[in-house]
Amino acid sequence: MKICTSHVRLAALPLALSVCWPLAAVAQSQPSLSTTVVSATRSAQPLADLVADVSIVDRSTIERSGAAGVAELLGRLPGVQFVRNGGQGSSTSVFVRGAESRYTAVYLDGVRLDSQSTGGVQWEQIPLSQIDRIEVLRGPAAAVYGSDAVGGVIQLFTKKGEAGKPAPYVGIGGGSDRTWRLEGGISGRAGTDDAIDYALGVTRDRSDGFNAQPQRLAPSTAIPKNPDDDGYARLSGNARVGLQINKAHRLDATLLASQLESQYDNSRFTATTPFEDDRNHNRLRTAGLTWSGQWTPAYSTRVQVTDSHSRYATSPSLYRTETDLRGYLWQNEYRIGAHLLSATLERREDALVNGNIDRERSQNALALGYGLNTGPHAVQLNLRRDDDSEFGGQTTGSAAYGYAITPAWRATVSAGTSFRAPTLYQRFSEYGVGSLEPEEGRNIEAGLRWTQGASSAGIVAYRNRVHNLIVFGGAGACASTFGCYENVGRAQYQGITLSGNHQVANVQLRASLDFQDPKDRDTDRLLARRAKRYATLGADTQWAGWTLGAEVQASGKRYDNAANTNVLGGYTLVNLYTSTQVARDFTLTARVDNLTDKDYQTARLYDTGGRTLWVGLKWAPN
Repeated sequence: MKICTSHVRLAALPLALSVCWPLAAVAQSQPSLSTTVVSATRSAQPLADLVADVSIVDRSTIERSGAAGVAELLGRLPGVQFVRNGGQGSSTSVFVRGAESRYTAVYLDGVRLDSQSTGGVQWEQIPLSQIDRIEVLRGPAAAVYGSDAVGGVIQLFTKKGEAGKPAPYVGIGGGSDRTWRLEGGISGRAGTDDAIDYALGVTRDRSDGFNAQPQRLAPSTAIPKNPDDDGYARLSGNARVGLQINKAHRLDATLLASQLESQYDNSRFTATTPFEDDRNHNRLRTAGLTWSGQWTPAYSTRVQVTDSHSRYATSPSLYRTETDLRGYLWQNEYRIGAHLLSATLERREDALVNGNIDRERSQNALALGYGLNTGPHAVQLNLRRDDDSEFGGQTTGSAAYGYAITPAWRATVSAGTSFRAPTLYQRFSEYGVGSLEPEEGRNIEAGLRWTQGASSAGIVAYRNRVHNLIVFGGAGACASTFGCYENVGRAQYQGITLSGNHQVANVQLRASLDFQDPKDRDTDRLLARRAKRYATLGADTQWAGWTLGAEVQASGKRYDNAANTNVLGGYTLVNLYTSTQVARDFTLTARVDNLTDKDYQTARLYDTGGRTLWVGLKWAPN
């Protein structure tokens, strides 16, 4: 496939306005103002009370999207881009507001996900088929979550059992590149007064994929190209059980496991070296236990213990890294009229095994919060102190204010600080330096939003400056003569996001447009693999029992390297999707991605899929 190098005229897209507005989602269904979210403060809040920039993606949206992975779905939201080295199962990065992938804190059912090797979650490990809901918070939230939440927070949730008879489901689907998926599960409630809720699910999917690097090597070289396709196979499952002990107390337990095998092209080939079947071996396991208690109408507590295990290995080129994260949380909330006070104690334990590295560290934290919603005013204040066993203490804070100018118009302004602790690999590998300091950020933003019935529009402007950026430099204080990690970088993530939705007759329109300038403050160059402009435009309607939808995704050019010499051309993609009930309890869905078969790349020398088709059938008794 050729590399697209044409520019994209994003301004030509007819876009509605809205940023900071939580209703900017990727499908027809839009959450109401009474919908609650937990990502902004770790407490359930109605959308109408938020002063943060949050998007919600529900299960119906996920199913209609036809997306194969979490990253594709997130890439259709305002302020989010993703990059992948090839097809499904390959290394994937997600940039929230242009920030580094490691600057987004990620939680699955409240369980923290991260890699103490690369830093940031390994997105390819998360099975979208087990996810029921996603919340995306744009902007730093370290004063609530601690380390990692420099650019944003993404919370993923698995399905929860609902009242009524047991609800089984079975789904099967197939598509291009010999891709297929088989899934099944059951959810419901049981026991006296339906005190027990449960949800179980399992999915098996695989694909032959496509050749991710057909032009990895220049035609003039004597080194041949690897002609094989790079496919993947995944087996995943989840279980969630809740017990309502009484009206005031509840227990929840969650489990998720995913095993992913994917192929890739190694760069070590020579003219005399035979091709080998290079493979990635990914494992992800999460577990959580939560007790919630409502002691009085004003006072509630939540105690949570979580554990996650992430493993990445390759063969026949041998490499292995494993990260284990353990978390303990005790959250207290006290409400006095329109005032909400919170105090949280948290302990995080991180461990890394990578080659000769076998290291651990811990962080103890105290977080305080204050919220006020009265009349046209909304205030949110947070302060947190983290004490790390390796580098000492770090204090972060945030302040946000919202004012309802009229019932339809609301203005918001906020400021906050953040940090990201060095990974254990950055400190203790042969390239590591034990004296590395945390990366630190300072963010300010302001927004204006309007809502009227099912329509909304808004705009938000932000600037997030990060210093002590950890980069890989030349030989220095570490054991390697090849290079060392060092605190020398400075970055600025600055931009404006517009997004909105509006219904015309029976057609639901949605759109977003991002202007951003994520740059290296020392060189004034654009950060690698991030576009300065990108946009989405979508429409859904109902016709003769069918749901019909179309969307356009457009991105300006990017650079693949820090020197801004390797250009990745801009592109525009057109996607179509539809669904209908073909018989009682049976739903048919179909989707065509990249309708025009556009040639483009998000990472240099790594192709993306051309035009693809997916058709699925699901049985789910009402």
